[in-house]
Amino acid sequence: MARILLGVSGGIAAYKAVELVRLAVKAGHAVRVVQTRDSLEFVGRATFEGITGAPVLVEEFERDPARGAFPGDPAPGHDPISHLELVSRADVFCVAPASANTLAKLAHGLADNLLTSSALASVAPLVLAPAMNNRMWEHAATRANLETLRARGARVVGPGTGSLASKGESGVGRLAEPEEILAAIEATLRVGGPLDGLKVLVTAGGTREPIDSVRYVGNRSSGRMGLALAEEAARRGAEVTVVAANLSLPAPAGAEVVPVESAAELLEASRAAFAAADVLLMAAAVGDFRPAEALDDKIVKSGRDGLALELEPTDDVLATLAAARRDGQTLIGFAAEHGEGGLERGRAKLERKGLDAIVVNDIARADIGFDAPDNEVTIVTAAGERQVPLGSKRAVAAAILDEVERLRSPAGAAGTLEG
Repeated sequence: MARILLGVSGGIAAYKAVELVRLAVKAGHAVRVVQTRDSLEFVGRATFEGITGAPVLVEEFERDPARGAFPGDPAPGHDPISHLELVSRADVFCVAPASANTLAKLAHGLADNLLTSSALASVAPLVLAPAMNNRMWEHAATRANLETLRARGARVVGPGTGSLASKGESGVGRLAEPEEILAAIEATLRVGGPLDGLKVLVTAGGTREPIDSVRYVGNRSSGRMGLALAEEAARRGAEVTVVAANLSLPAPAGAEVVPVESAAELLEASRAAFAAADVLLMAAAVGDFRPAEALDDKIVKSGRDGLALELEPTDDVLATLAAARRDGQTLIGFAAEHGEGGLERGRAKLERKGLDAIVVNDIARADIGFDAPDNEVTIVTAAGERQVPLGSKRAVAAAILDEVERLRSPAGAAGTLEG
């Protein structure tokens, strides 16, 4: 089991860190906690000490009674500098919750408290679980700080959407659930998976194009296939980012989730993550058309005999990304086709968009495809076709990731598909 050093910064979400520690200890990990002064306003030392069985440190120059040892470890024979000994022994350093202020300090290398000093001295993998008000989360400075930290190798467990600390406020900014954070911590410790070290970008769900303030043009995609792909990629050791279009289902533990609504937002978010991605799994159902004009208020039904909408095409997200691909990237598209001729249309898309593979499924069947638990698909590549029989979307996702591994193998481009 691992030695986990947990940094707790100030914020109401600190109460969730208690459950995170409980789960980690229950799973057999040894945990030490460092807190900022502000976090003590929400959770006291005694709570964490009671669960971990180890002293909690707050001040840089306070003495550590355990001399930097984790539970179960022998203490050193001397009295070391607390944060240096702690980080040298830690297998992973997690900050949860990571406030906007702490993220800014970490991004710019500031070390003005024990938590940030520990982070600066640490060479262990860094896992960050942000929590803050939605306006702070969406601010350009926070986004830039996160990109800086990701570029340095930090794994970010994105916040969820829901009620926030201030009464009556909701939005993106809730700390991820403790189970999800622990899964991300454990994922950083796993090595040797077939996709270990790869960054996988998954798009999932269905886009919505506003007509007015309450109505939209959309589709019936639930996002189940995309989420199954994300879960399977993470299980194989990949670092997964999910661009999630209007999902109501929970994302897999450990994946970073970027929520979007429209095709334009999905393109923007995907483009931002695509440059660093090794694999793209374009499973989202992106609307081909949007209203030429969307109203800010609600269209009133009274007195209308009908309503005519003028539609205009949306950007082709997959083609746009494919045009910007770099050497070494693997691109998998998805084609929801209706009835006879679907495979031929799918192969045409494969060639037209310059993809490595395209996954074709027949949405004319009611038992598979959109919003169904099962699927049956055909994986089309330049080498041929592979039929994946009817099964759970998790099983289909495994078959698709098997094909990704084959395509990325030294002989993959020249190999043939086996049915």
